[in-house]
Amino acid sequence: MSVRAVVCTGYGKPVEVVELPDPVPGPDQVVVEVEAAGVNFVDGLMVRGGYQIRPPLPFTPGYEVAGRLADGRRVVAITGLGGFATRVLVHRAQAVPLPEGFDMLAAATFPQSYCTAMYALRERGRLLPGERVLVLGAGGGVGLAVVQVAKALGAVVLAAASTGEKRERARRAGADDAIGYDGLKEAARSWGVDVAVDPVGGELSEQALRGLREGGRLLVVGFASGGIARLPANQVLLRNRAVVGVDWGAWSMGHAVENRVMLEGLLAMPGIVPAAPEVRPLAEAGRAMDDLLERRVTGKIVLVPSS
Repeated sequence: MSVRAVVCTGYGKPVEVVELPDPVPGPDQVVVEVEAAGVNFVDGLMVRGGYQIRPPLPFTPGYEVAGRLADGRRVVAITGLGGFATRVLVHRAQAVPLPEGFDMLAAATFPQSYCTAMYALRERGRLLPGERVLVLGAGGGVGLAVVQVAKALGAVVLAAASTGEKRERARRAGADDAIGYDGLKEAARSWGVDVAVDPVGGELSEQALRGLREGGRLLVVGFASGGIARLPANQVLLRNRAVVGVDWGAWSMGHAVENRVMLEGLLAMPGIVPAAPEVRPLAEAGRAMDDLLERRVTGKIVLVPSS
């Protein structure tokens, strides 16, 4: 047997769909028959060579999948690499059973975004019930997950996004209000923001920092805008603010047991319902990653190998 897989043969080059040998599981490994693979910002960065980790060439991108094991059990799995394929090897501990009725397509978008959101808010931001959270990039996959997780943790949520469509998507996800980026600092100050979650970067980072109330925390999740902010240290000192890094990916690799517990808890958490993703065939993997990197996507995309 063989596997259809998306392969990157050179950083910045178009990816290809090729036939590869069927994976053979080793000790503590299982084969997942992929029904859907989530497309993430990190996948596109890796293919372009812009991520801090450069996989040896050639490689198959794909950070998360949902599918079935040989015995028919439905699972979601964090793959890191290899997910854009019809079958993929994962460590047995990384294959987490899906609750009954959990949509398979939505599951493929779940681990990276929702674990990042929970890790950011609970572990790094020390969010308390009743605190006010500003979410930048609230129309994207991570942003929408942060909105839902923050609400589930008892926060009041102000979503910020670039278009009306994305703001409406954030409201449907549970945001108490949604705004554009004009006047972001003033809006944050008027809201009394305790925690700002920033997966966007660029000039918006400083605006979010300046808008924090006393004791506020700016959680640096990523740089979807392509720009890395140079934040003025005096704005951190003033009002006893804090700037906190959020690197869930590195943490999860070194804390596999804790991360599995986190993922299982999120899958069972009331109020956590990922939105239906946009579905594309495996052959459109390159375009899907480009659309994410260029911020043309609201919500998330999944690749379906069978289509």
